[in-house]
Amino acid sequence: MSKAFIAAAGAALIALGASGLAWSEHDDDDGDRKGHREGKGLMARGDLARVTNAHYRAECGGCHFAYQPGLLPAASWAQVMGTLDNHFGDDATLDPAVTAELLTYLEGNAADRNDRVRSRAFAARPIQGEGPPRITQTAYFQRKHDEVPVRYVKNNPKVGSFGNCQACHRGADTGDFSEDQVNIPGVGRFED
Repeated sequence: MSKAFIAAAGAALIALGASGLAWSEHDDDDGDRKGHREGKGLMARGDLARVTNAHYRAECGGCHFAYQPGLLPAASWAQVMGTLDNHFGDDATLDPAVTAELLTYLEGNAADRNDRVRSRAFAARPIQGEGPPRITQTAYFQRKHDEVPVRYVKNNPKVGSFGNCQACHRGADTGDFSEDQVNIPGVGRFED
């Protein structure tokens, strides 16, 4: 390599670091690799992006937790939105224009279309199981919850199912699913 190329590459790396967009990686509290962009408010670390679409929060969040788009890949969101007439046993049909808006939002911010480490983990492997895709069927979700006793969740009237994220993850609404935010009702902090 020429000295000019090495000098140019070094200058580019220094400029990137000075711009506040340097990428750093570290182990989070549960051993996963977490990365984040530092500076200028561009957080792309392991946590998920907040829900920012008001129609999505109102329409979907009116019946259940408004799951962050980064919890499923785009194809899974398309399948969920394409079967609203039988949405996990309920008819959740929306006006076609609203459905189109929500699908655009969900697909544009889906797990396989953003740079957040935790979102990419949700999109890493195909979803296993029958019927419409469920966040609880993703390999990442199952790995992160494999040591949580079922009785703490399904037999717990304050939780009821693994899909009731906000019952145990105090930061779920803001996209913070870190272990230090877990507090299972009737059980307390849970660490595997």
